[in-house]
Amino acid sequence: MADLTRYTAAETASAIATGEVSAVEVAQAHLDRINAVDEKVHAFLHVDTDGALEAARAVDAKRAAGEELGPLAGVPLALKDVFTTKGIPTTAGSKMLEGWRPPYDATVTRRLKEAGVVILGKTNMDEFAMGSSTENSAYGPTGNPWDLSRIPGGSGGGSAAALAAFEAPLAIGTDTGGSIRQPGAVTGTVGVKPTYGSVSRYGLIAFSSSLDQGGPCARTVLDTALLHEAIAGWDPMDSTSINAPVPAVVAAARHADVKGMRVGVVKEFGGEGYQAGVMQRFNESVELLRSLGAEIVEISCPSFTYALPAYYLIAPSECSSNLARFDAMRYGLRVGDNGERSAEEVTALTREAGFGPEVKRRIMLGTYALSSGYYDAYYGSAQKVRTLISRDFDRAFGDVDVLISPTTPTTAFPIGERADDPMAMYLADLCTIPSNLAGNAAMSVPCGLAPEDNLPVGLQIIAPALADDRLYRVGAAVEAALNDKWGHPLLEEAPAL
Repeated sequence: MADLTRYTAAETASAIATGEVSAVEVAQAHLDRINAVDEKVHAFLHVDTDGALEAARAVDAKRAAGEELGPLAGVPLALKDVFTTKGIPTTAGSKMLEGWRPPYDATVTRRLKEAGVVILGKTNMDEFAMGSSTENSAYGPTGNPWDLSRIPGGSGGGSAAALAAFEAPLAIGTDTGGSIRQPGAVTGTVGVKPTYGSVSRYGLIAFSSSLDQGGPCARTVLDTALLHEAIAGWDPMDSTSINAPVPAVVAAARHADVKGMRVGVVKEFGGEGYQAGVMQRFNESVELLRSLGAEIVEISCPSFTYALPAYYLIAPSECSSNLARFDAMRYGLRVGDNGERSAEEVTALTREAGFGPEVKRRIMLGTYALSSGYYDAYYGSAQKVRTLISRDFDRAFGDVDVLISPTTPTTAFPIGERADDPMAMYLADLCTIPSNLAGNAAMSVPCGLAPEDNLPVGLQIIAPALADDRLYRVGAAVEAALNDKWGHPLLEEAPAL
């Protein structure tokens, strides 16, 4: 039998639906793969062997009974450990929630189960999704399968690494400032930040509520589209959920044609600070789109230069508010309660023990930005910049169908290289942050290897809100053209683990 871990999600679903393989066989193959390589990669924080096999058996039983299967029934998935999963440890990569087993499923988790997707386990991440490297996890870093001494991106590095290591064909991440797209770029996988509000945030442990967005990750554009349609849609449990039809992303992924589309190249995303090999592959992607019949237009979005500082005021401010709930009184870790200390002392001791350095840094930044006398100068000004960024996008999309840029300025950097330099770490999200501030849709798709280090480079595609289908149309066209050029998918060039 062929190696089932190398099948795409679409191929896996088809093989299960026709009876070529059973869902149990597929699940066991991926569990065996995790057992064989995850000690090196550390993509998973918890592997739910019994739950995965039980879910797979249920799919097989439905097939045997002649029930109609969904397009992803029986396909394994790695779930970022920031979505609540009933009865399964959910830590958000933090000691603060170590051992917590939620009493309910997030909407995304529930929809995955209803679709017959087999959840293999929960993946590693930067603590409370705060980071760009997965080094901030309280449970240790994840390695990039292309080079285990390098980062897999963050905060969703575990999900991206699981894909690149062939431990799962599908994964779920969250994107607050690039945490789906940046890991996708540096691991040679596909990652999509859907339009804000189009995928429910109910049951997603909050970092920055106006920015956080769950989304699909996979090894191909079509697989990502299939997962997107499975998790998207209005949810009355989420007050920020958009009551609008889900864009036809699967149909768009199958219609890989950019002829006649106007594609904007963002002038502000390039130049100093960008790795030469990253820009080389990006420029080649621009010419590829031109050769496929797209019209290339240079677009200037001047407010994008202020996106990074605006983000690092808005996100920490919302983080300061959201993480106030971890007070040692209601749930989570509780330290120092000897019957003599005050509630304030217990809270302080618990937060000291439970939160890592990056989380503490952002809480302090956010609390300062929201404090009396500084709110208007910092947080208020950042929100005004956010409005300017949204207006730049509106103007740009008046002229073009999509925008493109490098996903991240560099390839994967060595673990520990930026540990003591938060500003250098934050620059990893330079190209991805504007889309979070504006709430529109964006994708990263592999566009080659940088010649300096032979590591993956990502092409970012940005579309207007609720025009997510445009991402898939362009991404699928790029993917198909590059696969034809290379003769195989990019991940086939990754070193064996």
